[in-house]
Amino acid sequence: MTTLFGKIIRREIPASIVYEDDLCLAIRDINPQAPTHVLLIPKKEIDMLSSATAEDQALLGHMMLAAGKVARQLGVGDTFRLVVNNGAEAGQSVFHLHLHILAGRKLHWPPG
Repeated sequence: MTTLFGKIIRREIPASIVYEDDLCLAIRDINPQAPTHVLLIPKKEIDMLSSATAEDQALLGHMMLAAGKVARQLGVGDTFRLVVNNGAEAGQSVFHLHLHILAGRKLHWPPG
């Protein structure tokens, strides 16, 4: 893994880890866009959601369930937004798939 997130997973770069299991970890975003802004990152390096394959189906499902677990652990319960940016034009800046968990304020629609 050569991305920033790969280095965090290997503990080469410090991060504020709020959750970890065998398949993923969650860290606080260094540029939060809401009072609660956590990134949920798979330990398997997948550059973006559109690059995931059928082999990744269980991992992606696990991440959805882990997002709910992280939200409950952080005290935001069932009021949060999940965001996946896919590609540079969609705002992806680190090319290692990750979910943004946003909560703690009223989130408006449309978001972008």
